Amino acid sequence: MLEIAIRIEGQNGLTWPRWQIIARLVEELGFVGLFRSDHFTHGSPPDMESLELWTSLTWLASNTRRIEFGPLVTPFSFRHPAHTARMASAVDDLSGGRLTLGLGAGWNEREHHLFGFDLLEPEARFNRFNEGVEVVTRLLQSDERVTFEGQYYQLRGATLLPRPGRPRGPRILIGGSGKRTLSYVVRYAVEWNSVMLLPQDFAVLNTNLNDMLTRAGRKPTSVRRSMMIGCVFGKDEAALQEKLSARGRTVEQLRQSGTVAGSPGAVREQLQGLEQAGLQRVMLQWLDLDDLEGLEALAKAVL
Repeated sequence: MLEIAIRIEGQNGLTWPRWQIIARLVEELGFVGLFRSDHFTHGSPPDMESLELWTSLTWLASNTRRIEFGPLVTPFSFRHPAHTARMASAVDDLSGGRLTLGLGAGWNEREHHLFGFDLLEPEARFNRFNEGVEVVTRLLQSDERVTFEGQYYQLRGATLLPRPGRPRGPRILIGGSGKRTLSYVVRYAVEWNSVMLLPQDFAVLNTNLNDMLTRAGRKPTSVRRSMMIGCVFGKDEAALQEKLSARGRTVEQLRQSGTVAGSPGAVREQLQGLEQAGLQRVMLQWLDLDDLEGLEALAKAVL
């Protein structure tokens, strides 16, 4: 059965009151998890409120009891992988093993420029990402001291103490749809997260990943398949039309771009199509952080 989680944009006006209300509501409504982006601000103005990722996840770990959670995704351009590994291990332990650690290379040029982070050109960026994932996984999963000599990161007999409470630490998620990204999934991850794909496109990549895992000596079932997907849904027809008007697109246009949109029946049909293509979990992007009635209506429609 397709698992359904909620994903919000942390740079989209997220404040403590909004985060606390949404987190508790997502858990009460029965969604499987709550995930969020890790951004300082938008790729273009206007700038809005944005809670720091790991601070918000630490609160979540202590103030929810059931839902899974994590970043989709946290980039190494913001933090050294040793910091990411330490924080992820601690937050996962605090939550009783509910963190999924989504890792990424970074992409938002504007926020990197504004706050002085080095995004790097694409080739160098992915080389740094590869090193970062290597550092994180070795620190989390190895009980031996870790030595690593890379171009971007170096460890010299480092060890992460206390050891993660969960064997091998939190689940590692890697997102993306390119062949290079899928190779990282095969090497490091237990979850592959794709982004806004139509069922037929997802099915092709899903088959490719199965083949790559088999060739690498891993069982295809060792990697969960999830997708972050846009969601345009209102508690009634008037609310739906208001959201469509704000986006300047029709329901059909949104669906063709991979967004789940429309009435309860239409949304269920789209999700069923993804499940039939092999998807196991979906993270529905909920942009309007104050539309709590809409979120409740969505839960009734899809759960």
